[in-house]
Amino acid sequence: QVHVVESGGGLAQPGGSLRLSCVASGSISNIDRMEWYRQTPGKQRESVAFITTGGITNYADSVKGRFTISRDYAKNTVYLQMNSLKPEDTAVYYCYAVVRRLGTVYADDYWGQGTQVTVSS
Repeated sequence: QVHVVESGGGLAQPGGSLRLSCVASGSISNIDRMEWYRQTPGKQRESVAFITTGGITNYADSVKGRFTISRDYAKNTVYLQMNSLKPEDTAVYYCYAVVRRLGTVYADDYWGQGTQVTVSS
């Protein structure tokens, strides 16, 4: 079994910062991609940022220049450093991991349970 768990959400003031963490655990051979999504009530889940095994990153236009995604390969962990937070960033943030399990040659998709981020004065 593979488990993906997010943490680090909470309350921040506009202009403040938070750092989210996502840990993948279990029988893992390799994680091809780790990605952060977010969702607010009544809206579709949207991609925020992703990072590949080779360290290639990409960001949504709405967070570019403010958020930074990084990865600790030894710990199977991805981080999302969120700076200059805006009220529009308020959402449940989900971690998505494309994982190759031990003994397999294909990748499976795994989702975390989500962590709430609220930006308000």
